[in-house]
Amino acid sequence: MPATATAPNTPAEAPAPALLEIAGLAVRFGRQEVLRDISLAIPEGQTIVILGESGCGKTVLLKTMIGLIRPTTGDVRFEGQSLPRMSDRTLAHLRTRYGFVFQGAALFDSYTIADNIAFPLREHTRIPAAEITQIVTALTDEVGLPRSALRKKPMELSGGMRKRAGLARALALDPSLILYDEPTTGLDPIMSDVINELILRVRQRPQVTSVVVTHDMHTARKVADRIIMLYPVFRLRPEAPQIVFDGTPEDLDRSQDPRIRQFIEGRAGSRLTELQEEQSNVTDAGDEPDDMDEAEETV
Repeated sequence: MPATATAPNTPAEAPAPALLEIAGLAVRFGRQEVLRDISLAIPEGQTIVILGESGCGKTVLLKTMIGLIRPTTGDVRFEGQSLPRMSDRTLAHLRTRYGFVFQGAALFDSYTIADNIAFPLREHTRIPAAEITQIVTALTDEVGLPRSALRKKPMELSGGMRKRAGLARALALDPSLILYDEPTTGLDPIMSDVINELILRVRQRPQVTSVVVTHDMHTARKVADRIIMLYPVFRLRPEAPQIVFDGTPEDLDRSQDPRIRQFIEGRAGSRLTELQEEQSNVTDAGDEPDDMDEAEETV
């Protein structure tokens, strides 16, 4: 019989190296545990969405990724370097590799939009003023802002325009990692999808990695390569993992975990009764310490 042809052995495609690694991360504020034993690796070029209900620690996790909050235990490594072990000076320099799009844009009210976008370039580079002007104009075009907006102050713009100006500023230093904190909050459905489209465009930049914190399922399904879902620690059994899902948007929609189904379908279930019972317990116990208030504001 003739020999049967066999396919040549081809090596499997090597996975992209991890740009950011989180290992055994826990964060506490006083007695309140916000993050518990979080471990994940984010490869270069991936867009990861962090989902979860309010109070589950999404924003706290985002802030640990840039060293604004230091972990109680565990480690956060960027390109193999431990953020908690860095000096403030080294950490400040590293943050020039990040772009951060804040929930409320966080623009300087007394600056024009042009000066807001130019701010990182003036602070961290020696690029000539004429070239900075060219970069600002190009970024304005990239995020779809009219050039007339450059002369205005943030209060003169709509919420959607401020968000886009914040994104332009985040892109100014050509970052390796861009973090978005609730990028579509407060926007109408059309403007929300404009922001989603911009996130998709940004991911086309070479070697840009994105982390998006949101509770907007439309955003999650549209922009994510991978979704991480957190569950509030205080609702978990002792030692239960806080990451209740890690996979693709398609896998999320197929999940039968009742905690995931409740979130993605937007069902209150028995949550109102639980919230009333929790409030009653707090009232009976008296006022909580200040560190609890601080944690709630940060989460």
